[in-house]
Amino acid sequence: MKELSAKLLDKAARSIHAAELLLRTRDPEFAAGRAYYAMFYVAEALLNEKDLRFRTHGGVHGAFGQHFVKAGSFDSKCHRWLLEAFNTRVSSDYGVEASATPEDVALMIEQAREFWREARRYLGVSP
Repeated sequence: MKELSAKLLDKAARSIHAAELLLRTRDPEFAAGRAYYAMFYVAEALLNEKDLRFRTHGGVHGAFGQHFVKAGSFDSKCHRWLLEAFNTRVSSDYGVEASATPEDVALMIEQAREFWREARRYLGVSP
């Protein structure tokens, strides 16, 4: 695995941990952001393995769908989770009304963890 990919997967793991801590302190809006970024870093790490880099979130989202989901390497649920998490992160970051419930964010964190594990398996990284 490339060094940058490993660093991105590590950053994803740290983001998952940060999301869990934020959720425990009853801050689901900021926890949602960390859960989304965990998934985003995972997608970036996978794309980096194919020497693909993008300047926008949309570029990463689309390329992950094209190069990993349509290619059959990842279940479409991972792409759906990434897109849904992005929407939750945007509404949590920019909205003034709380939109992410603790239950919603707990599910996002679990999805991020599963996406991270699937990426590690795909890349041949031991658990």
